[in-house]
Amino acid sequence: MTTVVSSETSHSTEQNPFDAALYQFDTAAERLGLDDRLRSMLRKPRRELTVNFPVEMDDGTVSMFRGYRVQHNVHRGPAKGGIRYSSSVALDEVRALAMLMTWKCAVVDLPFGGAKGGVQVEPRALSRRELENLTRRYATEIAVLIGPESDIPAPDMGTNSQVMAWIMDTISMHHGYSIPAVVTGKPVSIGGSRGRLTATSAGLVRVIVEAAAKLGINLEGATVAVQGAGNVGMGAVDFLTEVGARVVAVSDRTGGAFNNRGLDADRVRAAVGELMPLGDMPGVDAITNSELLTLDVDILVPAAIEGQITSRNAGSVRAKLVAEGANGPVTPRGEEILLDAGTVIAPDILANAGGVGVSYFEWVQDLQGFFWTDSQISERLASMMRRAFGEVWELHFQEDCDLRTAAYMLAIRRVAEAASVRGLYP
Repeated sequence: MTTVVSSETSHSTEQNPFDAALYQFDTAAERLGLDDRLRSMLRKPRRELTVNFPVEMDDGTVSMFRGYRVQHNVHRGPAKGGIRYSSSVALDEVRALAMLMTWKCAVVDLPFGGAKGGVQVEPRALSRRELENLTRRYATEIAVLIGPESDIPAPDMGTNSQVMAWIMDTISMHHGYSIPAVVTGKPVSIGGSRGRLTATSAGLVRVIVEAAAKLGINLEGATVAVQGAGNVGMGAVDFLTEVGARVVAVSDRTGGAFNNRGLDADRVRAAVGELMPLGDMPGVDAITNSELLTLDVDILVPAAIEGQITSRNAGSVRAKLVAEGANGPVTPRGEEILLDAGTVIAPDILANAGGVGVSYFEWVQDLQGFFWTDSQISERLASMMRRAFGEVWELHFQEDCDLRTAAYMLAIRRVAEAASVRGLYP
């Protein structure tokens, strides 16, 4: 039976992302009957690095920044995980995201462990030169950990392919030769993979297609609300439109736009690019991010940041299917409320694993020095996501549990088996 947390624990997991990650792990580990030794090993990050480093600014002054790199687990292979630049970055957040990456890689059966990194900075407040200086210094500070066989970073919130190019070049300069496989998500011109930019949203929509078929939701004309207008959110809008769904609401940090007849993706993208509040677009109703989450739609896609659906608003969510494009957008207590109401949740470690899937493809291509076409990437990604969803769905029926618990059970079982086979050294 799924462990039910106390009100105190529920409050904690809504405030602290690492507590939430541990709660989700413990729930699945309890159902698996996981050995206490393995459970204690898998609850702890393997390695945590905190760095404080100086960066020269454009005016000649020097500012200090704090960064992190956390490796949660490497039993199944090198650590894999993004680097985030945000003023809100904190160690517990990075720990939680590193743990999520372990399960995400395992649930889609990739030979990676989980890691995450971050710097406490508001990247939009820096000039391009300052951002490059910060990135190269941070890369130098974490160089003791990262490498193609040990820990492979990727873009995350606040970072992009250019940031990955600077990291790749910095590490390559340290060694005296190019090491393209040290990062993924870099430009195609220096060893990046085709399809990487849209990989997370493509995988997300593949999971939505599979889940909708199981739930009897006809995607032709199904209504969808998407929270988040970044790469994942806008990519999801495009792919959902292609499969016939009607995206009626999209939001970003400024708020959102609603039109029950459906929104034009190109107009939304143009508004985002021009930094126009989405609610100011002609022919739409302005809504808040909170209002978007409670719209009467078939499918809700929270693709912004963590902690969006909580005990405070989960009772007002009306979507039949919630597909987590972001990491941790539903808190454990929020999830309990949604599940009690019959809402199906496609969990983050499955639903947004398309990004790490194509990151794996990029890593393999870099190591081989042989690159695949767009269609080959798309076919491999679709096959990976279909297989993973099918395995999670089957386990969910076998165990009579929700999809998140099933996904965690599948992932934890794989990591625990690897840990058991490898044994303890010395």
